[in-house]
Amino acid sequence: MKHIFKQGSPSKPTFLMLHGTGGTEQDLLPLAERIDPEASVLSVRGNVSENGMPRFFKRLAEGVFDMEDLKLRTEELRQYLDEASEKYGFDRHNVIAIGYSNGANIAGSLIFHYEDVLKGAILHHPMVPNRDVKLPSLKSLPVFIGAGENDPMCTPNETNDLQQLLNQAGANVELFWHKQGHQLTIEEVDVAKVWYNQQFNV
Repeated sequence: MKHIFKQGSPSKPTFLMLHGTGGTEQDLLPLAERIDPEASVLSVRGNVSENGMPRFFKRLAEGVFDMEDLKLRTEELRQYLDEASEKYGFDRHNVIAIGYSNGANIAGSLIFHYEDVLKGAILHHPMVPNRDVKLPSLKSLPVFIGAGENDPMCTPNETNDLQQLLNQAGANVELFWHKQGHQLTIEEVDVAKVWYNQQFNV
């Protein structure tokens, strides 16, 4: 997968950065820098192209996922994480996903399908990735969700459903609302940074 890797402090986590539709591996680098400039960064570009726009999995329409492709791409990303940790020498058990929109959805799908795949996740404007899968035991997995009260793509009901499903599987979810729409705001990034510092004692 096309990517950027930046080596950080060995004592810090590795951030898996996952962009939104039409983004690239460059997009969320400033986000990683803002949350923890000392963390290692693995920023990945989605392998799927939708009318020339990179994505992490196919969709049938806006908000309608191609579930077969999502499952395939989720496994592909999990395998890639294993390979990248060997190549770059980072701790595979100390990876925190930070995703926006489509990137948050593939990060959520990793959590929905695989136990212990991530140490934590910051999900900006995610949807429920799959309503037909039994979640693994998430054992107090720390998850931050940033959401917009006026998000037309990711409605408050969708966000609340995701929080409930994660909580039921044992995750420790913090949900932050702002009054904007689907755009990623500095406000929610800064709240995510505070949450990250509290959760991971950095």
